[in-house]
Amino acid sequence: MSWIEADGALRAELTFADFAEAFAFMTRVGLIAQEQGHHPDMAISWNVVTVTITTHDAGNTVTDKDRKLAATIDDMRTA
Repeated sequence: MSWIEADGALRAELTFADFAEAFAFMTRVGLIAQEQGHHPDMAISWNVVTVTITTHDAGNTVTDKDRKLAATIDDMRTA
């Protein structure tokens, strides 16, 4: 997956076959994020999910916590 680091955040846009697949992905990310105690912003538009990860309590910047969550999402996407 291609993460772009800009404006103090990591962002990725993922395309799925349909809404159900995109929504299922968001649900899996939500469960993983809850386990890690780190919650990304996510948006869905039919089959496209946009994920934005930043650490608000570090001044809205990218931290190792963000990179860990992004790597976990990458691993989940390729599994």
